[in-house]
Amino acid sequence: MASHPTPTAYRNVFITLMILLVITVLAAFVPFERIIPGHHAEVWARRASIAIALTIAVMKGLLIIMYFMHVRYGPRLAWAFAGAGFLWLAIMFMLTFADYLTRNHPPELNYKGEPRYLTSQ
Repeated sequence: MASHPTPTAYRNVFITLMILLVITVLAAFVPFERIIPGHHAEVWARRASIAIALTIAVMKGLLIIMYFMHVRYGPRLAWAFAGAGFLWLAIMFMLTFADYLTRNHPPELNYKGEPRYLTSQ
């Protein structure tokens, strides 16, 4: 294993990042609501789109951390600090979602948290 990335490695990572960028843009235009059958196809289509975009974003982030921030070729202490950062990020996400999911939403709100239109009496 080399002690630092070679220019070929940088080029390959750059090409991979550009391919992932194109896949991200193309995935944004896929009509998932036509692909996913069912009553709540729009909701599941939005969730699928978000899941795909986040998966690609994580892949791009890992490539950047590993190569451009030199974690892959760094000492184990660098791996420990990078892992600790991700652990802290996971803790913050869990606390945020725990707060959001346990809130008492008023019944007059729809599933997105937006108020429903007023009806005439």
